[in-house]
Parts: sequence; structure tokens; C-alpha cells
Amino acid sequence: MTQDFTRDKPIYSQLVDLICGDILKGNLKSGDKMQSVREYSLEVGVNVNTVQRVYKELELMELTETKRGQGTFITTDEERILHLREDMKVKLVNQFIQSIAVFGFSKEEIVQILQRKEGTQ
Repeated sequence: MTQDFTRDKPIYSQLVDLICGDILKGNLKSGDKMQSVREYSLEVGVNVNTVQRVYKELELMELTETKRGQGTFITTDEERILHLREDMKVKLVNQFIQSIAVFGFSKEEIVQILQRKEGTQ
């Protein structure tokens, strides 16, 4: 299965977000071994060098660790995963606020809609 990518963001960055999402959703769990760079590049349909950059970025973010001769593993540091969750939440809310501002909507208008939706569920 290859992955569809947008043109507005580098592919490696989209893959980092994809893997972060898999960690937050629990599709990738603490201590899980990740696919090899070559296997993942085949799965998502990108160059091996791109996946190497993705794995390097994840390691710099302290979300993975590479063990020589064994592979790359999702961090077992639960604090780090909680921190990722909070960072992602703030990032998405900021993106949302910027996007509603482009269309001239106020935060109050959006809060009213969210409250109405909450009342219907």
C-alpha cells in the first residue's frame, strides 16, 4: 500500500506526522519494533533516503531509539509520549484557529457551534 502525499509539506514531514499519529492512536505501542527502513519505504512508496530521514527525525524527537543490530523501537518513555500528545493537541488547535481566522470566523462563533454539537450528541 503506497501513501498519498500533499504538495504543501515535505514527504518526510508527512511521514513523521503519520507515525506520530500511529503512536498516539496506539497503533504503534511503547517498545514496538518498527519496520526496517527498506520495508517501510516499500510500504509507503518513497525513497529509502526519505525514510532514513523520517527515522532520524523520530529519534531526534526521542520517540524512537535505534539499537545496533536489532532495529528501531518506539520509545518506552511514557512521559515522552504524553508530551507528544500535548504538543500535537496544541499544534492542531493553533492550525485550526489560523484556518478559521482566514475565513473571518471568530473563536466565539466556533465555540458556539462546538457547544451546539456537544448538546446534540
